[in-house]
Amino acid sequence: MKNENLNTEWLYTISPKGKFIDFNFKEIWRYRDLLFLFVKRDVITLYKQTVLGPLWYLIQPLITSVIFTIIFNGIANINVGEHVHPFLFNLAGITIWNYFAECLKGTSDSFKKNQNIFSKVYFPRVIMPMTVVISALLKFAIQFLIFIGFYVFFVFQGKSGTLDVNLLLLFPVLVLLMGLLGLGLGMIISSMTTKYRDLTFLVGFGVQLLMYVSAVMYPIQDAVEKIERSFPKSASFINPIIENNPLAQIVETFRYMFFSQGQFSVKGILVTLIVTVGIALLGLVIFNKTERSFIDTV
Repeated sequence: MKNENLNTEWLYTISPKGKFIDFNFKEIWRYRDLLFLFVKRDVITLYKQTVLGPLWYLIQPLITSVIFTIIFNGIANINVGEHVHPFLFNLAGITIWNYFAECLKGTSDSFKKNQNIFSKVYFPRVIMPMTVVISALLKFAIQFLIFIGFYVFFVFQGKSGTLDVNLLLLFPVLVLLMGLLGLGLGMIISSMTTKYRDLTFLVGFGVQLLMYVSAVMYPIQDAVEKIERSFPKSASFINPIIENNPLAQIVETFRYMFFSQGQFSVKGILVTLIVTVGIALLGLVIFNKTERSFIDTV
């Protein structure tokens, strides 16, 4: 016998995404507890059974900065500007670059890494790459504090440029742009690796190559001048890649903010903003399209 009083209304309805761009902030907010749970999991378990634990957050940028200083400033004689210590110059570039690299590498295997949980329970899939970006932000905060400590030390030693207070307002914008670039590119790569597994092996190699054209270990202007002198025939091809690289613009602006040396371009930042938003939206579109059928191909 049919129960007339039976409530047939559903609390939530899960249906296929039909929109070209579907980023349901309301749904993501509803799953915010799950998002923070994943962030907590990533932070706690990453170095839980390691010898040095969170000290790896400090060791990696410091050792890399020392090596870059020896090779690029000592041997290659790259000029980082007056009153700026090469170690501090390299540490600044590595600090902001590491956030992008962590976001890209962490989100580039979202589907493959989480295929078991994706196949068993529903939640907004975009939460996984968002988790990587937020947890990487904690690592960036720690490394940034280390950079600030060395910055203050070198200021008192007279081996650092002056801080541009007016540009400090751009600091959260630069961090956001780095995170969005890593997120967008990572979602694109993650979607492609569901069919082409070998792309996973190219991510680490690609990040290393990308670093060399992103002004991490050299000023943009110095690189452009040296390329024009050493490779005049290739300069017309190489220099635009360096000068118009959104990552290079972010790194250069970040250093200009603390040293007041190098170059700062409002046009470059605006172009970077447009490119970053475009990459993030493209990554979201491809990610949403892939999540409908990835479980059959992953």
